[in-house]
Amino acid sequence: MGAYILRRLALVIPTLLGIMVINFFLVQFTPGGPIEQIIAQIEGQGDVFESVAGGGSEVASNVDVRGNYIGAEGIPPELLAELEKEFGFDKPIGERFLIMMWNYIRFDFGESYFYSKTVIELIVERMPVSISLGLWSTLIAYMISIPLGIRKAVLNGSRFDNWTSALIIAGYAIPGFLFAILLIVLFAGGSYFQIFPLRGLVSANFDELSLWGKVVDYFWHMALPIIASSIGSFATLTLLTKNSFLDEIQKQYVITARAKGLDERSVLYKHVFRNAMLIVIAGFPAVFISVFFAGSLIIETIFSLDGLGRLGFEAALQRDYPLMFGTLYIFGLLGLVVGILSDLMYVFVDPRIDFERREG
Repeated sequence: MGAYILRRLALVIPTLLGIMVINFFLVQFTPGGPIEQIIAQIEGQGDVFESVAGGGSEVASNVDVRGNYIGAEGIPPELLAELEKEFGFDKPIGERFLIMMWNYIRFDFGESYFYSKTVIELIVERMPVSISLGLWSTLIAYMISIPLGIRKAVLNGSRFDNWTSALIIAGYAIPGFLFAILLIVLFAGGSYFQIFPLRGLVSANFDELSLWGKVVDYFWHMALPIIASSIGSFATLTLLTKNSFLDEIQKQYVITARAKGLDERSVLYKHVFRNAMLIVIAGFPAVFISVFFAGSLIIETIFSLDGLGRLGFEAALQRDYPLMFGTLYIFGLLGLVVGILSDLMYVFVDPRIDFERREG
């Protein structure tokens, strides 16, 4: 197993490098770089993309055919040169990439162009919201879906199985953002009840509350966002658990265990459970990461939560390159490491799995 882990770790480096190379060079040739953003604000145009969409001053790519940065036209050359030097665009594109990667290897991600804070500081500030959404949504989905899936497998084809399937599929069909709006309308003062707050991770007087008051206040604010972000994952996990159990129940070792006189509960939880839950439990790291990063932007926006989803979206709009590439590097590395952890979870759940022998 050790050799397998070392091989997987060795693959992290070229994979991460490929991700960074592709994204870096694609972004360099897209319209509206950070200098254009600043110039548009100086000239009172708001956002550089407004002029692009409105057919105003035409913005080409950020670099010419030789890889040198092209500034916006119609401004003093001295100001343009100063901005290019400040943002590092006075260097060739290849040199900028090598400098960036050398800094990233040392986990030096620089300072945001527009927030006047380091990338690490911004990520740490926004991390509590994303961790809250990802962790609690995943845990709630597992705590409900696994028992429900087991029950559906035991009662396969029954009335309970049918109506719960209809219910979770209906929940899966409703988009998370639409469900979030429905929750706001019903329970956050939209039109009916004002039970939950509409925005923020905690209340303004959070620091003045007792420990128990802080816990209650935190979950009071997170209740609706967590429900909205987790509603779509119930169907996948529940049906995956049900089908895994149904597949295992029909195998010979289950028939043998029943023939030996074991009661149904012992057969189900002592023999079937470990094999059936292998794919569900071992996939927990990947599921958590997917909930952590995917689909959080809309939920964060609707509930006015400053998380990593909104941070990445704003960085992309502003062409905040240090923030864009810094978060891409961190989360790309995290995703690759989580892939290895998922394999280790398989071995932890079922020690009989040997990835080295399979590769051989």
